[in-house]
Amino acid sequence: MIAELEKKIGYSFKNKKLIKIALTHSSFANESGGRFQSYERLEFLGDSVLGLVTSNYIFKTFPNLPEGELTKLRALLVCEKQLCEFSKQIGLKKFVKLSRGERHCMGQNRPSILADIFEAICAAIYLDAGIKEATEFILRFVVPAIKNPKIQNMQDYKTDLQEIVQKSPGETINYVLIGEKGPDHDKRFTMEARINSNSVGRGTGRSKKEAEQQAAKSALALMGYFKHH
Repeated sequence: MIAELEKKIGYSFKNKKLIKIALTHSSFANESGGRFQSYERLEFLGDSVLGLVTSNYIFKTFPNLPEGELTKLRALLVCEKQLCEFSKQIGLKKFVKLSRGERHCMGQNRPSILADIFEAICAAIYLDAGIKEATEFILRFVVPAIKNPKIQNMQDYKTDLQEIVQKSPGETINYVLIGEKGPDHDKRFTMEARINSNSVGRGTGRSKKEAEQQAAKSALALMGYFKHH
């Protein structure tokens, strides 16, 4: 089982005890009468390791993104829902050690447990090999997640752009529809962001609102507020 998991996560542990602890829920530890240690302490450490690696990556990747936006982006990347998704990508539920009662209640599918185990594994790798290996593991999940439209759409680029434009007196921003393609059930809209009638960005989406967000994102990238992926 451990060898199979190591293959899935792309890392082989020198200290196998660490990965065994990372997979052990408190219900299983309690049921065993104290013979096994639960992942709770590892989860505590993993939360910090994950936060540090993610913060460091987005800090360097988006050099001009303000502190408030960095905080928002990090929160999206390390929230329970996202960590649960990371766990599902490597099929962690198959390896979780739960008590009979917890397994009967389908605890292996519970988002909180899957998120906790992902954090525990981050800590286990960090303790086994150091921050370099932990970073490599974490970024395998974080980097693609940043490019996920769901994460990108959670960021309100229009508001960010509006706040920047408002700092310059006399400048106004508006969005203009410059193109429509496709049949009614599958339309694509292209919007242009304009500051004082000068084009600063274009974006395409399934709705005008989505296209406006993409246009604003394009404008922010042009202004150097982050690298445009």
